[in-house]
Amino acid sequence: MPDVLTPAQRHRCMSHIRSKATKPEILVRKWLWAHGYRYRLNVKSVPGKPDIVMRRYRTAIFVNGCFWHGHEGCRQFVLPKTNTAFWQAKIDRNRERDRQNYQLLLDAGWQVIVIWACNLTKDKTEPTMQQVAVTLNRNLLALAQKMKNMEGVYKHYISLNNTEYNIPKQLQYPIQ
Repeated sequence: MPDVLTPAQRHRCMSHIRSKATKPEILVRKWLWAHGYRYRLNVKSVPGKPDIVMRRYRTAIFVNGCFWHGHEGCRQFVLPKTNTAFWQAKIDRNRERDRQNYQLLLDAGWQVIVIWACNLTKDKTEPTMQQVAVTLNRNLLALAQKMKNMEGVYKHYISLNNTEYNIPKQLQYPIQ
């Protein structure tokens, strides 16, 4: 079926599709804020510029639209019948970019949570967000445990290196 809109009308419609502050993203943000979670939005210094960044939890949250990110097995992801090659290539690029960004974050020690728009319907929002809260709390516990372990190592290192002379590490020179 040919497009019923003129190219100018189609351009206008497509230009109004936003990448920030989408309805699913706002829904997630409101739920997080109402439950006491604080965050930053679209932080450029974090790989992939996640939708929501929670530094305290060292967690990046991506709220993905099912169509634009090619959610397999989802009813909302149906490849258009016209210009199929273009759309397939575009969605494949989005998926590949997503995988690269997730890997960069994981390599940097971040946790990644991906929330699909289809999981934010009226009946699925609360269970989905409860699962996000559980994941965030697990991340926080893991970070606290890691910091506790590192604190002990750091104190032990300081006591071994500085007890005798009480010289800051920056001022110590190797003896040759």
